[in-house]
Amino acid sequence: QLQFVESGGGLVQPGGSLRLSCAASGFTLDSYAVGWFRQAPGRDREAVSCISMTGGTTKYADSVKGRFTISRDNPKNTVYLEMNDLKPEDTAVYYCAADSILGPDTEYLPEGSWEYEIWGQGTQVTVSS
Repeated sequence: QLQFVESGGGLVQPGGSLRLSCAASGFTLDSYAVGWFRQAPGRDREAVSCISMTGGTTKYADSVKGRFTISRDNPKNTVYLEMNDLKPEDTAVYYCAADSILGPDTEYLPEGSWEYEIWGQGTQVTVSS
């Protein structure tokens, strides 16, 4: 069974930090690009960041650029999202997702959520004083 399990969410004050983890089981993550998404109540799902299968290429939403860092540890089959200087508007359920890379471009980044095949269940992040 292919599973992607997020952890690390919680309640944090504005300006604080959290590190989210996404652990893959049932498949080898090094053949997948990985993305982080979030969805706040009453809002559409938003792409936050993504990373290529090698980790050599990353992309961020403008709203998190300079504050969030995506990384991966392929031997541990895990992807991380380091979130600093958190703001109340970062409050959302955060999801990770994996897109298998079948072509030769190891730095390929998926263009949208429709490309991702495996999704986690999400972890809640709440930024509030």
